[in-house]
Amino acid sequence: MKFQEKDHLYGNNNNKKQMIPKLILTAIFVTILVLVTPLSYPFFGSSLLVMMNKSKQLPSSSSSSSSPNIEQETLPSTSLKTCDIFSGEWVPNPKAPYYTNKTCWAIHEHQNCMKYGRPDSDFMKWRWKPNECELPIFNPFQFLEIVRGKSMAFVGDSVGRNHMQSLICLLSRVEWPIDVSYTKDDYFMRWKYPSYNFTMAVYWTPFLVKTKQESSDGPTHTGLYNIYLDEFDEKWTSEIEDFDYVIINGGHWFQKPMVFYEKGKIVGCHYCLLENVTDLTMYYGYRKAFRTAFRALNSLENFKGVTFLRTFAPSHFENGIWNQGGNCVRTKPFKSNEARLEGTNMELYMIQLEEYKISQKWAKRNGLKIRLLDTTQSMLLRPDGHPSRYGHLPGENVTLYNDCVHWCLPGPIDTWNDFLLEMLKMEIVKSKRERRQIYS
Repeated sequence: MKFQEKDHLYGNNNNKKQMIPKLILTAIFVTILVLVTPLSYPFFGSSLLVMMNKSKQLPSSSSSSSSPNIEQETLPSTSLKTCDIFSGEWVPNPKAPYYTNKTCWAIHEHQNCMKYGRPDSDFMKWRWKPNECELPIFNPFQFLEIVRGKSMAFVGDSVGRNHMQSLICLLSRVEWPIDVSYTKDDYFMRWKYPSYNFTMAVYWTPFLVKTKQESSDGPTHTGLYNIYLDEFDEKWTSEIEDFDYVIINGGHWFQKPMVFYEKGKIVGCHYCLLENVTDLTMYYGYRKAFRTAFRALNSLENFKGVTFLRTFAPSHFENGIWNQGGNCVRTKPFKSNEARLEGTNMELYMIQLEEYKISQKWAKRNGLKIRLLDTTQSMLLRPDGHPSRYGHLPGENVTLYNDCVHWCLPGPIDTWNDFLLEMLKMEIVKSKRERRQIYS
């Protein structure tokens, strides 16, 4: 036994001779492994990377439909896929909405539909699905990271303010802004997100150019306005120069009676019913106003921001016009083959597209960027998204008509911020590509 133990511990001569071939074989095997493994690494490595990427894309099993997981996403890479995000359909989204009228104080009373008794809620549970790709749901962390240290202005009418209030509500899952307004006027509010040094402002200018209300009555009892089509509205043009992003819009106010001025003289009007004044229609004033607004932006010496033209969002009055009993009582979206852009909606939209193309030429000469935030088609399909009579208490003594112009919050207008975030990500991609081209 002792001999066997000794042989086991120290070995004997015969064992040493047997071990030599084994050691040589082991050495050869290790050498082959060391040489071959690095050569095969790209194949194994790429497979592993694919699996890792797939695992990252898997949704968390702990997320719920009522409270979706919000992850702090990184900024997009240059491999971001592009497609026409504005052509598509509305599809059900049971996870929506991502805030409520009880969790967001920024909702304007007249768009606070659930507070004032709207009986249905399915209008909040849809998302926009482009035909060629997916449009990600708005991620507030990613948005605030992209706009860190920057500023954004909403310039236009009350639908533009409606858009900004939607954005405040969506961002409230991360941070509430503080009021840093220069005035107490609700039409010119300014908000700041301290943790991200991001400032957001709204400039109410429904005609985009210099305007004076001539009468509070007028032919249709909705006012008569003098519109100076070739003059800037300095209430916004004098303050916009330092903004990084400007979202410009306009539309519904141009249906009011207007008198058009150019070079200080009356050149015509829209339904002003004044003697010896030619009715040039609202389309004349609409085109000229947008052209002047774009000229204002292009004339600012230090403005280097990105301008987004947010296109016209159609109203949905049925069984009458807005002040003659018209209403919007539908409870679900149209399919794309159930509604067609026509009439006034088509004219206003086409004017915007034409003026957008003209402004792009000016912008390129000055090194500026103008983008098209095309919300027209998607909103044409949402007759169910308006406040109607649910913008005030049923018995309240108000002079408001059924509202089929603005949008309930939460509601379809939240999708505009899905569009906006995707376009901001595209801007990052374009900037990276442009820098590569410069330095390549």
